[in-house]
Amino acid sequence: MGWRKFCGWTLRKLGWTVVEGLPEEKKCIMLGVPHTSIWDFLIAYLYYKSIGGDARFMVKKEMFFPPLGWLLRAMGAFPVDRANSGTLIRSLIHEMNASEVFHLALAPEGTRKPVRRWKNGYHLIAKETGVPVYMGYFDWKRKRIGRGQKVELTDDANADTRRIQALYEAMDLGALHQDHYLTH
Repeated sequence: MGWRKFCGWTLRKLGWTVVEGLPEEKKCIMLGVPHTSIWDFLIAYLYYKSIGGDARFMVKKEMFFPPLGWLLRAMGAFPVDRANSGTLIRSLIHEMNASEVFHLALAPEGTRKPVRRWKNGYHLIAKETGVPVYMGYFDWKRKRIGRGQKVELTDDANADTRRIQALYEAMDLGALHQDHYLTH
């Protein structure tokens, strides 16, 4: 059994249903909401691998110690220095522009803790690279996972983020730790 099939089998054994497949674009940003647990990462990873994707994702640099750091890099992670987000975003933009295929998975909440104000880095990266943004989700209540709808962005990052939050709220998603998922 290949890795892709194994990931799909594991996801199904855990009770999850895949709702949508890969985006058609070679480059995109895939939001992941709600993000309240490290288990969200595992479910999202299994999903993306099972549908034939290779998503890149950010992990705080403190996690990149041997052997965990080696495993994270092999899975598509790159370290984030949270104290220097401007440099991170510029390097992401450069890497996306230089790559033929690049699916970037981001949690706009920026943390697993409860937050009302989401980060807008996804917006800047999307606008600078011209890639679409998808509303990926993991719904622990119904155990469904998918790429969600593609959202059109305007030049107003704050308004777009509020609109995307409202769209997610209307989806009535269940988080693993529901008390950490705040809607606006």
